[in-house]
Amino acid sequence: MQKLILVYGVIAGLVIIGTAMLSLELGIASTWLGFLIMFIAFSTIFIAVKQYRDIELGGVIRFATGFGLGIGITIVASLIYVFVWELYLMSTDYTFIDTYINSIMETKKAAGASPEDLAALAAEMEPMREIYANPFLRLAMTFVEIFPVGLLISLIAAFVLKNKSLRGSA
Repeated sequence: MQKLILVYGVIAGLVIIGTAMLSLELGIASTWLGFLIMFIAFSTIFIAVKQYRDIELGGVIRFATGFGLGIGITIVASLIYVFVWELYLMSTDYTFIDTYINSIMETKKAAGASPEDLAALAAEMEPMREIYANPFLRLAMTFVEIFPVGLLISLIAAFVLKNKSLRGSA
């Protein structure tokens, strides 16, 4: 099971971080695109649970076992995501948050926001800059960006693929 966790976790992590970096570089990043990428990458959980059930366990798997496999994959993928994101930040001299905030400010300014609205937005964004400056908070925030999606898919995969006996009774 550990081999499946590692292999499928690495695959999911690399798909997520690779496509995230590509979309960031191309300037096409969006929340919905991010969730779609995570969903596609975490579909490896279904593949791993089904493979483990059918090949290793002879067609029988309990919910807890399937869920544990999914969570293992999710943790590996999430740690890869956090690690590579930190490498990216380091390689860009930690300018991401400033660039991100400036981009939001410029978008609002171009949309005709008043100076008062821009000042309020700048004040609203400052806590984000402070969180990003603290490595422990930044690491936790980055981990939490991805982990809940994997958790949800792990629950669904474990429920859908559970099989307590070869006769198919659930």
